[in-house]
Amino acid sequence: MAIAALAALALGGCTRTAADRGADSAGDAGRGAAAKASASASASPRAKPAFDKKARSTTDPASLWVIVNKKHPLKPVDYAPADLVYPDLPNPNRQPLRKPAAEALAGMAAAASAAGLSLSIESGYRSYPTQLAVYNEWVSSKGEAVADELSARPGTSEHQTGLAVDLSAVPANCSLAVCFATTPQGKWLAANAWRYGFLLRYPADKVNVTGYQYEPWHFRFIGVPLATELHAKHVETLEEFFGVSGGTSY
Repeated sequence: MAIAALAALALGGCTRTAADRGADSAGDAGRGAAAKASASASASPRAKPAFDKKARSTTDPASLWVIVNKKHPLKPVDYAPADLVYPDLPNPNRQPLRKPAAEALAGMAAAASAAGLSLSIESGYRSYPTQLAVYNEWVSSKGEAVADELSARPGTSEHQTGLAVDLSAVPANCSLAVCFATTPQGKWLAANAWRYGFLLRYPADKVNVTGYQYEPWHFRFIGVPLATELHAKHVETLEEFFGVSGGTSY
């Protein structure tokens, strides 16, 4: 009896009830569900980081994001880029651009060509003395008020940064005219320039912001990241995106 009792006691210590097994199964299921939830959370895509508006300067004349308008002249006013090169596309006036802008423009022109469209440069970099001559010519022919609507005073022109380019169609069609927007080249640029880091700088409905009349031929290189962000946010001007003053008066 003693031996049998001891055996029964030993077996009893190892015997598990249905309730015990059920509890363990529930625990295993819970741990499995938690593990799956954790794995799912780890596999979920992380939120895209906010665009860093301070990644580049908007006042340094050498910055791709520099904002130049009637309220914000270049400093120094006679700034000249150090990396001017000639873009690889028709350039009858032989005007250079800064290297990053020239390389991006060549890529954009190649894409336009693949779509059956040819582009030409009407105007690129203008030095301070050149812009002074252009502005004075407008003043002489149209008066200062009209000149300020159509041309930039020296030191306040995007062309002086080496990042702005005026484009035209090949063969020439509506060059430096509002009707350029209706040409196949103008339409293609308006729809695709952002992909190559360019911004249509002076939109028709933003004259009071940019300070200049609609120029569907004038594109400013700002780099692909910023151009993509403006496109995604449906923001048309640098002034609005960065909260910088603009306007039609100096």
